[in-house]
Amino acid sequence: MEGRREGGAEDDPRIHKSEKKKQRNRRKAYREGTAANSRPSSRLQFSDEERSAPELQKVIRKSDKAADKLDAARTAVPEKQPSLHQPVNPLARPLQEIGHAAHAKVHEVEQENVGVEAGHLTERGMEKAIRYGNRKLQNWQADRKLKPWREVSSAEQAAVQANADALYQKALRENPQLAASNLISRMWQKKKLQKQYAAAYRAAHSAGDAAAAAQAASKGAKKSADAAKKAGEFVSKHKKAFLLVGGIGLLLVMLLGLLQSCSSIFGGGVSNIVASSYLSEDSDLLAAESAYCAMEDELREYLDTYEQTHDYDEYHFDLDEIKHDSYVLLSILSALHEGQFTIDQIQDDLQMLFDKQYILTETVTTETRYRTETRTNSEGNEYEVDVPYTYYICTVELENFDLSHVPVYIMDTETLSMYAVYMSTLGNRSDLFPSSGYVDRYITNPPEDYEIPAEYLSDERFAALITEAEKYLGYPYVWGGSSPSTSFDCSGFVSYVLTNSGLCNTGRLGAQGLYNISTRVSDPQPGDLVFFVGTYDTAGISHVGFYVGLDEAGNPMFLHCGDPIQYARLNTSYWQQHFYAYGRPPYD
Repeated sequence: MEGRREGGAEDDPRIHKSEKKKQRNRRKAYREGTAANSRPSSRLQFSDEERSAPELQKVIRKSDKAADKLDAARTAVPEKQPSLHQPVNPLARPLQEIGHAAHAKVHEVEQENVGVEAGHLTERGMEKAIRYGNRKLQNWQADRKLKPWREVSSAEQAAVQANADALYQKALRENPQLAASNLISRMWQKKKLQKQYAAAYRAAHSAGDAAAAAQAASKGAKKSADAAKKAGEFVSKHKKAFLLVGGIGLLLVMLLGLLQSCSSIFGGGVSNIVASSYLSEDSDLLAAESAYCAMEDELREYLDTYEQTHDYDEYHFDLDEIKHDSYVLLSILSALHEGQFTIDQIQDDLQMLFDKQYILTETVTTETRYRTETRTNSEGNEYEVDVPYTYYICTVELENFDLSHVPVYIMDTETLSMYAVYMSTLGNRSDLFPSSGYVDRYITNPPEDYEIPAEYLSDERFAALITEAEKYLGYPYVWGGSSPSTSFDCSGFVSYVLTNSGLCNTGRLGAQGLYNISTRVSDPQPGDLVFFVGTYDTAGISHVGFYVGLDEAGNPMFLHCGDPIQYARLNTSYWQQHFYAYGRPPYD
């Protein structure tokens, strides 16, 4: 056992992963329960008029009851914090060392004596059973100690939900227009508002102010009502499409599932059609695209006539192409405005995005040069003289940063998640801009399926890796993305899969970082990494994916976060042109 670092049970490699997870969960329950116990009352305050209103009485009773349970759970928490670790037996370490020495001695002769070997295995089995029983007993004791804190945490979650329902019903009473809509809109309203109320309540209540929570939550009512109206209108406009996908029954299931996480939305199921759709009017969507194109046209005109409108002696131009994708623009705007916007609301956003995408640099340098001039002296004779003058050189550079690279720099995780959702579906409006490359890659001709040959899956390490990686097939490429909720870029995808398959905890590395930790190999095996250079304008490694072996025709294949995440052949002219090396990550 030499070399194992000292520490708690979680550091002991002999403890099964499931036990470690249970221990972490117990610690989490203790921390959350302790934090919840330190907070003031969760009880909402209602006026006498509100308590007498028939439509509010039921939810108010539930809110009061949940608050009572939470107060009772907090009262039951003992003042003394429990110890999460069992007392250490002072004889444990010497006994362990004696046991290891005995096992080692037996092992020296067990290969020569089958009977001794069988006895030794039986002995080890008994010891293993005893250790297992001890762990179960310790876990049961720990669970008993943490029960009061766990009950506080559970009671607080129930109180938050009850208060969210009460606040929603209160908002309906205070804003009659919320209820004045069709069934679809009302269902959308409830789920949307409850989610906003719960989030606002948790944020404000962490500061110990339930009244502030209610006030903060109520501010979202009007906006959510507008969103609900838009959702209902979207469904009405696309009624035929919804019926084709699965009918009214599935539509109801869809609306009841709107609180699912963004990561599940990438599945593309019927239950998320509305949540992944552009809800703005067509006129506003098209106006946004037109306004951005007009800004690009103005920039293009400025550069095309630059020499006519400026007065320099020499010009140098280094200009990227002026272009953007319409769906990237609309997905950004929809994410920034929670699904819907008008053209008047986004004028500042358009300018901000334009300034971040197009970086124009105009640099003027000067040189002292000489020109020959003819002059006449007093005697009428002509002569030549070199006269100095300032020579102006203007260098104009335009960098197109790529609009799809901008979201990660201006969005929080939740907003970036919604951007990824909109890009994965193109807002369910592939009819808006059919010439976009995304329509072909995502809708018309999505990546073909590929099945890993069975012989490769006999390698348990590779099977674990590919099982994790294939969960995200079809996810859109999102610059800077590094998780299922935000989707991925190439290095974010590889880093996440390596870490979450349990094979190599890389953390979040870029393509160059992944290359730096890998060992270069010339005979790649499934699960190795393949690196590329020059796929975009950057120094060093620019792209990375997983090598997955040969297909039935003998073509080398790899899985990567292209656009979207997909399998691809390595021996195409493009990938051969940019291929750099294979590398083997430091698998645990």
